[in-house]
Amino acid sequence: MRTPAITRVGLVAKHHLGAAAGVLAELTGWLEARDLRPVFETETAALVGLPPGRPTSSRDELPRACDLLVVLGGDGTLIGMAGRIAHAEVDIPILGVNFGSLGFLTEITLDELYPSLEAVLDGTAPIDQRMMINARTLRGDQTVADRPVLNDVVITKGALSRIIDLSVAIDNQPVMRVRADGLIVATPTGSSAYNLAAGGPIVHPAVDALLLTPIAPHMLTNRPVVIPAASEVRVSPVMSGSQDELFVTFDGQSGHRLEADDVVSIRRATRPLKLVRASTRTYFDLLRQKLKWGER
Repeated sequence: MRTPAITRVGLVAKHHLGAAAGVLAELTGWLEARDLRPVFETETAALVGLPPGRPTSSRDELPRACDLLVVLGGDGTLIGMAGRIAHAEVDIPILGVNFGSLGFLTEITLDELYPSLEAVLDGTAPIDQRMMINARTLRGDQTVADRPVLNDVVITKGALSRIIDLSVAIDNQPVMRVRADGLIVATPTGSSAYNLAAGGPIVHPAVDALLLTPIAPHMLTNRPVVIPAASEVRVSPVMSGSQDELFVTFDGQSGHRLEADDVVSIRRATRPLKLVRASTRTYFDLLRQKLKWGER
């Protein structure tokens, strides 16, 4: 039985992904044969040559215009749409289809697309509740940035900067002073992204935690720390001169320069992301495939 709540399926492809055009055309027919209405993101509609009169929506508005979101592309495309789902404050699942190598988030292959859709519609699909975080940059009495984040918040030095100093507090209690090239605050989902490259641990997405990982720390005692997800992390730059350049980025997709008295506040979001997984593999299967565990 098809889940009654799902009547509109949002379709969005990676920018300029010409290889997706044929898949989108076939998918449209598949959905309509099941009395489901495809809703195309505007650029995706142009990619497939959608005839006039079909419902379309901007990327920002698409989460409000559908009950299920299908993303064709890579992890970056899915992360961007995850942020838009959070911003729209809707509770819709997202299904990521990878073009190319298997992704950590867009793990469903083209061969698995229709079986995965069938499973979502009949209510048997495995759907992860992936924790998201809210990151705010506070400048005095003003909030200069407020972003939903799926993977990580990263504070780094500029290209010509020296090692930077960061003061870290958890729940208003001072924890450590980090002297490093930067600091990553990651979710379990983001643990296998930049956090992993910087030497941080892999954390299963079902674990309710946040990760703090210094990037190339100057002090060997600055090690990755795993803390309860309910904690509020506050990171403040300690600038020694006007030549210091620090930047904060959110999921690697947006960011800004930090000033001396700024505070970056990070805490768990109230609403998780519903991520459709492939029923053919576990999280550890995915890690083995991506990280080549067991290969010589």
